[in-house]
Amino acid sequence: MAKDIAENNKGARVLVVSSELTAVTFRGPNEAHLDSMVGQALFGDGAAAVVVGSDPDLTTERALFEIVSAAQTILPNSEGGIDGHLREVGLTFHLLKDVPGLISKNIEKALTQAFSPLGITDWNSIFWAAHPGGPAILDQIELRLGLKEEKMRATRHVLSEYGNMSSACVLFILDEMRKKSVEDGCATTGEGLDWGVLFGFGPGLTVEKVVLHSLPPTMALTPNFYDGGHTFLLWN
Repeated sequence: MAKDIAENNKGARVLVVSSELTAVTFRGPNEAHLDSMVGQALFGDGAAAVVVGSDPDLTTERALFEIVSAAQTILPNSEGGIDGHLREVGLTFHLLKDVPGLISKNIEKALTQAFSPLGITDWNSIFWAAHPGGPAILDQIELRLGLKEEKMRATRHVLSEYGNMSSACVLFILDEMRKKSVEDGCATTGEGLDWGVLFGFGPGLTVEKVVLHSLPPTMALTPNFYDGGHTFLLWN
């Protein structure tokens, strides 16, 4: 939605804010509800924000990544994979054991649909900002696609430091990737790579995928670097 607003309203800057309070699900442990215990061990609170705009003003703005495309899909045969229920005790989550399997089985199809226009089929040639639904999900994605260990470095770092903060995670991951790229002297904000993917997983089971193009960390661009109609994640 932010991409659409930015591209169709000249000069628009859209503030996207994600604030997740998963602590509302916290309660005493109960051996009869193991999925709730998993959630309490895994989830955390978090908030993040990003500015989305088109055609950066290079005198005052620098860009993190270009948003190339975005798409959403509901995985087949995934009804009930992740459920949230409002009960007398508050909000409860129920997770099926096969959630990692459902995601990993469908991940390559989602990647192929997103990257076929670019002619990219090597999933180790792109950078990854994958929502850290949990270690098992990341493990199965790596196994299914034959990903190198470093592909999920930023994702696993955010998971270990903050837990699963739901939607806010991916913005934490992009910030971690950007900072590490600068620290390591990489040529781009995407760990030195040009193209990457942002994945989000959630109730449905829903998969959100965004194709990103990385940029020089200093954003030393000429005014005609891109024509109109291109959208960026920005910071001032």
